[in-house]
Amino acid sequence: MPDDTGLLGRILLVVGGLIALAGLLLVAGRRLPLGRLPGDLSGSRGGVSFYIPLGTSLVLSLVLTVVLNLLLRR
Repeated sequence: MPDDTGLLGRILLVVGGLIALAGLLLVAGRRLPLGRLPGDLSGSRGGVSFYIPLGTSLVLSLVLTVVLNLLLRR
């Protein structure tokens, strides 16, 4: 039976880092311009309103792609 404590330790570090990053984003979230970027669509007509965060989605996707590529590079 192989010893998987090293793998478990890495998984816990990654999960802990993601939780810390989520907490940081929640604390600093009001200061970040996410949700108000060029390319985010919003509007209303009558009693219906909509919001489509295209610009924000693109920026978050790019940032997460770069971060995950740096973290998971072997």
